[in-house]
Amino acid sequence: MAVNERFLRACRREPVDATPVWFMRQAGRYMPEYRTIRAKYSLLEICRQPELAAEVTLQPVRALGVDAAILFADILLPVIPLGLGLEFAKGEGPVIDKPVRTLEDVQMLKPVYAEANLGYVMEAIRILRGELSGIPLIGFCGAPFTVASYIIEGGSSREFLKTKAMMYSAPEVFHALMEKLSVVLSDYLVAQIRAGAQAVQVFDSWVGTLSPRDYEMFVLPYSQKVLEAARAENVPVIHFGTNTTTLLPLMKRAGGDVIGLDWRVPLDDGWALLGQDTAVQGNLDPALLFAPLPEIKTRVHDILRRAEGRPGHIFNLGHGILQNTPVDNVKVVVDMVHEYSVQSEKVP
Repeated sequence: MAVNERFLRACRREPVDATPVWFMRQAGRYMPEYRTIRAKYSLLEICRQPELAAEVTLQPVRALGVDAAILFADILLPVIPLGLGLEFAKGEGPVIDKPVRTLEDVQMLKPVYAEANLGYVMEAIRILRGELSGIPLIGFCGAPFTVASYIIEGGSSREFLKTKAMMYSAPEVFHALMEKLSVVLSDYLVAQIRAGAQAVQVFDSWVGTLSPRDYEMFVLPYSQKVLEAARAENVPVIHFGTNTTTLLPLMKRAGGDVIGLDWRVPLDDGWALLGQDTAVQGNLDPALLFAPLPEIKTRVHDILRRAEGRPGHIFNLGHGILQNTPVDNVKVVVDMVHEYSVQSEKVP
């Protein structure tokens, strides 16, 4: 089996010759090649110039030997054509110029036409499909809740108080925003697939702040809409969140061929919650990439042992690669996963 088939086959829960591995945030600031480009251009400038976005996407593919590439972009790019403004303040992360707080704010959101308003993303995908030699390309978007939380809070948050206050005190406003975002994000993801993305991931990075009841009431229908729109395009769909152990059965209900597991739940326990009819992705703690090699080896080995060689496991972190992560350690993990998983159906 060609290496390039590992990832897509694992998404479909088909047998593979070795466990596929890629990393969230595998393209980015921990890589010297990226920092060289970033010294000349802002993050948004890189995203808006398809040749630069494609180059940054390719850097870890060349350096690491991963089994899939993920497009270099940002989950908040659709916020710009919505008319809300977006900038990345140094040391503070994303800042939304016009947060959404009222029903009038929701009604004032501009329509988004993915190919016209975010065409630079599609062009980067088309460039990459010509450049990638047999390695599948993953497109992505933020899930409605995670994008909504940035829009409501005006940027990053730890407590999500403004978001939850809207959910509980003005549910009609929250639902109206989520409905709008589910349409925009569905169209955006479908446009990426039609441009050439061979798989997609929906990032619900902050949904773990919610209880199962709130997830079911305020999130599930809208995530479901985005995930179903992507699945209708006949490519594998990955559904990812963090701190989601209590939400896993509901996330499965919302949809996705593959469910991402973070490091807070042992891989076999998380898989048991989801059932064997679902593929899983994960779930090394990103902080372990700073550990000594023997410890990294132990932890990688443990995850593969828990997967038991069953079809449908994609090795990844429980969240994105952290800044200042040693590149050599990331490469070592790729090699370990391939080496250990190819030895036998079950890792001893």
